Amino acid sequence: MPPEQRGELRAQPQPRQGRGELRDRPQPTGTRPATPPAEPETIRRIVDERPTRGHLHVARLDGTRTIPLPELHDRANRLAHHLRSTHGIGPGHRIGILAANSLAWVLLDLAALRLGAQTAGLEPGKFTPSAELADRYALHLLCTDQPADGVPGVLPMDEVLALTEPGPGPDAPLPPVTWAAGDVTTIKFTSGSTGVPKGLGATAGSIDSSLTAVQEIFEHTPDDHLFVFLPLSLLQQRYWVYSALLHGHDVTVTTYEAAFATLRRVRPTVVMGVPAFYETARRQIGARLRRTPGQSPEQAARALFGDRVRYLWTGSAPASPAVLRFFHHEARLPLYEGYGLNETCIVTKNHPGAHREGSVGRAVRGKEVLIGDDGVISVRSTHPVNNHYTYARPGDSEKVFSPDGTVRTGDLGHLDEDGYLFVHGRADDVIVLDNGRKVIVRPLEELMRADPAIAECVLFSPTQTDLVAVVSPAAAPADHAAIAARLAAVNAATTPDERISRVLVADPPFSIEGGLLTSQYKPKRPDIRAAYHAPLHSQEAGIHA
Repeated sequence: MPPEQRGELRAQPQPRQGRGELRDRPQPTGTRPATPPAEPETIRRIVDERPTRGHLHVARLDGTRTIPLPELHDRANRLAHHLRSTHGIGPGHRIGILAANSLAWVLLDLAALRLGAQTAGLEPGKFTPSAELADRYALHLLCTDQPADGVPGVLPMDEVLALTEPGPGPDAPLPPVTWAAGDVTTIKFTSGSTGVPKGLGATAGSIDSSLTAVQEIFEHTPDDHLFVFLPLSLLQQRYWVYSALLHGHDVTVTTYEAAFATLRRVRPTVVMGVPAFYETARRQIGARLRRTPGQSPEQAARALFGDRVRYLWTGSAPASPAVLRFFHHEARLPLYEGYGLNETCIVTKNHPGAHREGSVGRAVRGKEVLIGDDGVISVRSTHPVNNHYTYARPGDSEKVFSPDGTVRTGDLGHLDEDGYLFVHGRADDVIVLDNGRKVIVRPLEELMRADPAIAECVLFSPTQTDLVAVVSPAAAPADHAAIAARLAAVNAATTPDERISRVLVADPPFSIEGGLLTSQYKPKRPDIRAAYHAPLHSQEAGIHA
């Protein structure tokens, strides 16, 4: 059976992107025309310039390790020397990193940039170390914190830090490296909410464009301290380390498990989180208010997040309007929602200078939002992430990318008269009932999720005659009475075609470990449908309207 019929990912047959090359740096020749530069400026600075201020904090439940950014730069260079001399890593080679967030992860990523080598961010839980993995993704070296006995070409993560210690003499210089705008710096993988993750090469020009656009609207300074806990295998999480190197601010890297325990200790000014994180934070603030009568939501929020927060960042999945309102108006911690995909990076963003409730913001510099006749959002970029997948099933690239890199997102939305983007849901999440009526499920799911008893809600129509919800409770045991009351309230506020006939309560709740949430805490609809196939098709199951 051909691989594509087995659902396997294959390297795409398109010509390869350019690669970082070690070569003599060209000298400036005067004012350049308004065309993409040969070398993106932010990447050049990360590679070449030793920062003068700022710190990287790596926080764990048992404590925090702090590294001044100048020392981080020096350690990354020493690691680059080792990778080059011992493992032969050079321009265009690929290093796989399969590990939890750590100082070693950050150092490997920076060392690869310094060598003109690519990284492949491999998320624990989705991948396991094996010779087949290294062969599938053309890895010259696999760095992992997982057991890898018998797997060739492996560098254990617990050996990385020792390779960055100063030697007896001065550090030898490395050959210069130049990244062109179209060079691929890293392979990133889709979050996997549907199907098998696809691999996508992210170009240096797209990273430069995103970093520049974000700095333009948020103006991070050396007084800032950014807080990151999602996996570094997700490229955007590494942006905040790059931002620290560029602008001299502090950055903390931790894990989701340690995030709430370390927030107040770290005292960040900016927190990067997915909507599910803020849903959990709202519940914790509510519990704190119940325990401490007389405390205001703002005081309780500051007790959780620390006393220095100037804004909160969210994206990657739709944020509940109730949660956005809570943080903006009650907790008084501005929560700015944005929009983007793996294939586009950051597209739109609300920010202090331009914010409209209910929207995901206006297009950032270098991005253009297009709305098709069918209501589907497409994105055109000055510097596209790419114009094809590196690893995917045959035909996948053509469904998403135009030759110029324009991306058809599959999301439905509209632009208002001021250019703010409003996202209505996925085009494939529109349910067509047997009477021909179309129901967009996202607004209904958001209405259900607005109740504190419900963490997630996914709607299906197993017989195309009515809607059935699968909800993940916010706490155990589930509050069935509150869920039933919410079902009645939502049905009273919607049209007959949008009426939810019954609710199935997930037991156990959706989780990453259970395979029903992605690493960014988005529900995996096909897996939820499969897991609840029998009760979805049983009219007797669940809480009935």
